Amino acid sequence: MNTSAAGAPARAFSSAAWLRSQLRNIAPFATLLVLVVLFSIASPSFPTFDNLNNILQQISVTGIMAVGLTFVILCAEIDLSVASVANATGIVVAFFTLQDPSVNIANLPLPGLAAILLALLASVLFGCATAVGITMIGIPSFIMTLAMLQIGAGVCAMLVRGQIAYNVPGVIATLGNGSLGPVPWIVIVAAAILLIGHVVLTYTRFGRYVYMTGGNREAAEYSGINTKAIVAAVMVISAVCSGVAGMLGVAHFGSAQQDEFETYLLDSISAVVVGGTSLFGGQGGIGNTIVGLFVLGVLNNGLDHVRIDSFLKILIRGLILLLALIVNVYAQRMRTRAASAAGG
Repeated sequence: MNTSAAGAPARAFSSAAWLRSQLRNIAPFATLLVLVVLFSIASPSFPTFDNLNNILQQISVTGIMAVGLTFVILCAEIDLSVASVANATGIVVAFFTLQDPSVNIANLPLPGLAAILLALLASVLFGCATAVGITMIGIPSFIMTLAMLQIGAGVCAMLVRGQIAYNVPGVIATLGNGSLGPVPWIVIVAAAILLIGHVVLTYTRFGRYVYMTGGNREAAEYSGINTKAIVAAVMVISAVCSGVAGMLGVAHFGSAQQDEFETYLLDSISAVVVGGTSLFGGQGGIGNTIVGLFVLGVLNNGLDHVRIDSFLKILIRGLILLLALIVNVYAQRMRTRAASAAGG
């Protein structure tokens, strides 16, 4: 019997199966490479260090928010309140900071550290309220976080009342606008938070529980995991990440006002999904989110370099997200079929 001839089809089948199983990871990376090549050819100013620095700054706020969302989506949940919580936290830290007399806002100035701690506490309270609604009352995360989105928007409106605040504590101003040599502090903070998220998800028991909760919640419960506690924890993590992003964001933008983070909900969800993290939970991680962030960052920056119609830019972003969703669903179907075949 010719064993080499028999082994060849088996190896080919194995390679094809591996390729299908890695489709969710390969597609975003291939998309990123194609975009980099195309924009580098189209615009000589695109592949430069200064432009890379611009891209990193542009994706930093989104990246911090996306870390928390990665935890949530890995648990097969969703958080639609991230942008609203970021906006509210940014406004809270400005509300407790002394403003210029010309700013028509009745606020309560406190020492910088106190303002930061109160703002972080506000984000924790947002996360705890969401966690209670989902895990104790039983409200689906989509509906609960939609309600929290409105509550966060209401907090923003109540505190600033249509006005704009400009001052934030000195340390927040430095982290949002300063730099360490040629590298902006906001990029360093975003990188640190992404690294911490990766370490937690990859090397800790909590990270394993997050994957197990999202991959098969019933099996995780049978294994003794308190899945409600895990879901509650990731909701608080998401809110705190949004809060940090909000504080640094208002410093980076130079102001705190209503609807300042309106586009960041779609951007942060897109970064996680485009990067390949499964909407059905249990598959993906911070590495995927980083790729997704660069896909969106390169796309937005590159389209600005080639001076494409701004309305067409929105359409292209939507099409990229749709393609990522199709790959996500297709990869999940292949995963389900493979599991069924293995079980059968």
